Amino acid sequence: MNYTPRPDEARFLLNAVLDAPARLRALAPFAEVDDALQAQVLDEAGKFVAELIAPLNRSGDEIGCRFADGEVITPPGFRDAYKAFVEGGWPTLSVAPEDGGQGLPALLEAILFEWLSAANHGFTMAPGLLHGAYECLKHHGSEALKAGYLPKIASGEWLPTMCLTEAHAGSDLGQVRTRAVVQADGSVRVTGGKIFISSGEHDLSENIVHLVLCRLPDAPAGPKGLSLALVPKRLPDGTRNAVHCERIEEKMGLHGSATCTMRFDAATGWLIGEANRGLAAMFVMMNAARLHVALQGIGLLDAAWQKAEAYAHERRQMRAPGPEPASRGGEAADLIAEHPAMRRILDTQRAWIDGARLIAYRTAVQLDVARHDGDARARERAQRWCALVTPVLKAACTQQAFHGASDCLQVFGGHGYVRESGIEQVLRDARVTMIYEGTNEIQAIDLLVRKVLPDGGAGMSALLIELRDELDASREAEADVQRRLAQLRYLGTTLTMAAPADAALPFEVADDYLRVVMLAMLAWAWARIERAAPAGDARWSRPAAAFRRWVLPEFELRLGIVKRACEAVSARQAAA
Repeated sequence: MNYTPRPDEARFLLNAVLDAPARLRALAPFAEVDDALQAQVLDEAGKFVAELIAPLNRSGDEIGCRFADGEVITPPGFRDAYKAFVEGGWPTLSVAPEDGGQGLPALLEAILFEWLSAANHGFTMAPGLLHGAYECLKHHGSEALKAGYLPKIASGEWLPTMCLTEAHAGSDLGQVRTRAVVQADGSVRVTGGKIFISSGEHDLSENIVHLVLCRLPDAPAGPKGLSLALVPKRLPDGTRNAVHCERIEEKMGLHGSATCTMRFDAATGWLIGEANRGLAAMFVMMNAARLHVALQGIGLLDAAWQKAEAYAHERRQMRAPGPEPASRGGEAADLIAEHPAMRRILDTQRAWIDGARLIAYRTAVQLDVARHDGDARARERAQRWCALVTPVLKAACTQQAFHGASDCLQVFGGHGYVRESGIEQVLRDARVTMIYEGTNEIQAIDLLVRKVLPDGGAGMSALLIELRDELDASREAEADVQRRLAQLRYLGTTLTMAAPADAALPFEVADDYLRVVMLAMLAWAWARIERAAPAGDARWSRPAAAFRRWVLPEFELRLGIVKRACEAVSARQAAA
């Protein structure tokens, strides 16, 4: 079966739980974006994804991209689908009107790309960097570069890449060796090699715009000496630039996307932003990409769940234990969907999908608030939310995508291990999300070491108080969430006190800290969902119950791991 978006469920989370339409209408650029328009965009996006993109997923995986004589041929149907994607205006959803866009909230673009990733992750890799490249060029590019490239990128007519990684330098960008030499006309000549470049070569667009991290001859060593250059496949006069794809990787998954090894032989380019400040420009692109990777995780887990849920309602095995389900009208309870072990798997993944979705959708709303709210304090709060929550979402959602997809494969038994079911493709495709755009370990270090500890946990504490104040202490379930948020605030204080005595401590417990933050936020999300959901609606009550029973107990485990590590540091100090 192919993935099917469910706009009605997205609207419930946006309208009934987050009250997102009203919050967005309060922002000047979206004053005219009413509920009806948002609903229409989501409905049409759902149809486009289900009818044009999802049917290409299986063949894209089986046929994959082909490489011959430096050229990449994408799987059958991908070119026509991408043409329809551009002609439908989907790349321009949140692009500013002055740049030829529709000026809609980032939230709608986020949901579109969640669904695209769920339906066909390989296809979605190509346009996945469009908006990040647009923002990078818009805020850091010269007027000449913007005039020549911004409209084509904004429309999706030209596709961009992000060229960071080199064979000797994975996550350590300070080791980048690709060189750029400034020319008399202000251009640069870029020489070097990059690996793992998604869609570095393809046949979807007539031009490919590479954004390349490089180093000028007189640049200081390390990350502070990096510059960012725009290096097109085809130059403004139409001639081919000295940019070459040497090969494409044979990968575990994502066969529909070409992961390329690229070579730049004194290729012509132009600096984006100031010399030696390339990371500042590149991180505009990377931060946008990290939220989208979190949404990829949510979408892929939903795709796995849809397959497993459908299979569980058609596969008949031995009778499930317990009373005859009243809803089955007396029919024998032999569907595996009725078996407690299978229901636990399915309801647990649903709890992750819906809870994480709510947090991700709120983060997308906060992106718009940070950009457009007239109140400086509101912008500051929104920026704090995005800085702290984005690494949590990226790491936790992608980890759950892989492990949750593996659990969903278990529902199929042996049929899940063979390719016919399609569930094994989701598992293979999901694995890379834990690695790219900053590994999950780097996300955890970014959260704790770079964002929580430097201000003594004050920013995280303020965010947790914000969540606490949105809950109703008179409701028992919400009071319990408030208690957990208070525990997490105290944990931040404990870490702040212990970390100076052991430099390794925060790096050792960063993963556990990130996980406990995600679990607390999921508890907040489910408290909000349950309050808004119709009483007795099993669509929401079953995953809510699964969350409390099977997911939330991990909170105490992770909290205890971090606390004990801090206590060990204190004990060593006392003994010294």
